[in-house]
Amino acid sequence: MSLAPLLVDGGFAATEDGLAGFSAVNPETGIPIPGGYPTSGPHDLEKLIAGGSRSARELAELDPEPIARFLETYARRIESRGVTLAGLAHEETALPVTPRLTQVEIPRTVAQLREGARMARSRNWMEPVIDTAAGIRSCRGPLGRPVVIFGPNNFPFAFNALCGGDFVSALVAQNPVIAKAHPGHPHVSEVLAHLAFETLEETGLPPASIQLCYELPDVLGESLVSDPRIGAVTFTGSRLRGLALKTQADRAGIPFYAEMSSINPVFIMAGALRERGPRIMQDVLLSSLLGAGQFCTQPGLLVVPDSADGREWITQLARGFQSSPPQTLLGKRVLDGFHTALKTWEEAGAHPLTHGVPESSSGGFQAQPALYRTDARTFLANQRQLESEAFGPASLVVQAGTVEDMLAVAEGLTGQLTATLVSAADGSDDAHYELLARRLRHRAGRLLNDKMPTGVGVSPAMNHGGPYPATNHPGLTAVGLPGAVRRLSALHCYDAVRAGRLPPELRDANPNPDLWRSINGVWTRENIG
Repeated sequence: MSLAPLLVDGGFAATEDGLAGFSAVNPETGIPIPGGYPTSGPHDLEKLIAGGSRSARELAELDPEPIARFLETYARRIESRGVTLAGLAHEETALPVTPRLTQVEIPRTVAQLREGARMARSRNWMEPVIDTAAGIRSCRGPLGRPVVIFGPNNFPFAFNALCGGDFVSALVAQNPVIAKAHPGHPHVSEVLAHLAFETLEETGLPPASIQLCYELPDVLGESLVSDPRIGAVTFTGSRLRGLALKTQADRAGIPFYAEMSSINPVFIMAGALRERGPRIMQDVLLSSLLGAGQFCTQPGLLVVPDSADGREWITQLARGFQSSPPQTLLGKRVLDGFHTALKTWEEAGAHPLTHGVPESSSGGFQAQPALYRTDARTFLANQRQLESEAFGPASLVVQAGTVEDMLAVAEGLTGQLTATLVSAADGSDDAHYELLARRLRHRAGRLLNDKMPTGVGVSPAMNHGGPYPATNHPGLTAVGLPGAVRRLSALHCYDAVRAGRLPPELRDANPNPDLWRSINGVWTRENIG
C-alpha cells in the first residue's frame, strides 16, 4: 500500500520507519476508503521535534504581520476548497455536508483563523502589565518551543490539529505546531497540510512552523508529549487516552491541556415543565441527537421532577427518541464505546426507555438513539457508573422526587463543560434556581439558562473548559481569543530593564492604540504614544 507523505521538517517526505500503514473507513458502510497513511516511528518523531525546535527560535522573533497574513491566506484557501473538503469529511466521518460542514463548521473554522489574524496584529493576547513604581513590567510571549496538538474525531475542521482553535492559538502566540491528525479523517488532514504548506511558502513563515503526522504507537505518543523540547500539548479526546498522555507530560514538567469528558447536566424545573414542557422536550431532543450525539457538550444527563408533569414529559421524550432513525457514528471504536457505556448504565440500575445498537444492514456503524431512566437515589448510589459518558445519541433521565434530590444530584457531580438550568419565566422557579445555581457554578465551566448546551459560540467571553474530568485545568478555555492563546504562552517579566531593551508592548511610548495595558493595576486601552 502506497502511503501519503508526512509534512515534516520543512517539506513533504515519506516516513522513515517502515511501520504498517492504515486507511480511513467509511462509517456509513464500514468499507475502507482508498488511500494509505503512515504510522510514524522514532525516526519520524525525531525529525518532527527537531524541525519544530529550530522553527521555534525563528518564529518567536518574527514580527506578527507574517503570522497574521498566513492565517488570513490560509482561511481563504480553506474557504475556496470548502465544498471539496466537506465532501472528503463526509466520506470519512458521515457528518452531513449540509448544513453541518459547509454552513456551520467550515465557516466557523475560517472565522477562527481570521480572528487569530486580528489578534496577532493587535497583540492583545500579550496582556502587558506595567508597574512604574517598582520598575517591573511583564507580558505574555512565545514558549520558545513547539506545541503538539492532538485533534479529535468529531470536528474535522473546527478542532482539527491543522486548522482548529488550538492551531490558531499556538500560531498567534508565535509557536510552531506539531499536528497529530486524528486517524478517523486522514484525507481531510492531508489536504489541509498541503494548503497550509502552500501558505507557509507564500507568506514566508519558517517552513517547519507546521508539521503533521497521522498516527503514532501509544508509546511514541507518550514519548512525544514528554520530550523536553516540547513547549506544551493540547488534547481533545477520551479520558483514558488523555490521562495516559498527561501522566507522561507531567513527569517531564510539560504543560498539558486536555478536554476529556463531560455529560453536561440539564436540570429542568417544575415551573418550566408546567409552562412550556413540549417546547423544552423538542429542544432537548434536538440537542441530544444533533450530530448523532457526538458533541462534547451533548446533554447526557437530564434531571426532571418526579411528578405527573415530569413523567408525562419523559414519556413524550422517549417517543421522540424512539421515532428517530438510527444514527451513524464516527467509527467502530465509537460504536463499541457507546454500547459499553449503555451496558454500564444498565448494570448500575438505569432502565432503557429506548435502547439498542442494531446490526447495520449496510455494514456501517449505526446506533439507535437511546434514552435511559433512573431515580435520584439509584443515581447517587451508583454515581461513578451512571455519570460515565455515553459518547453518541444517548441521554440518562434522573427523576428527582424533591428539590432536595435535585440539589443532592447537583452537589455530587464531577466537573463538567456545561451545566444548564431550565426555569419558568414567571419567577415560580427562582428560589430553587438560586440553590441549584450555587451548587453548579463551581462544577461547570459554562452555566446556561433556558438554552441547550450543544454548540460553542466563538467569543472572547466563551469558556470551553471546566473542572476535572471535563478538562485538567479549570481556569483555561480552548475556545475564544485571547483566552485560548493564554494557555500556549509564557509570562515574560522584565525587572529594571532599560527602556530601549524592552519589547515594544512594554515601552511607555508604545505606538499600538488597540493594546490593553495595565499600569499599576489599572487596565486601560489608550494611545500612550
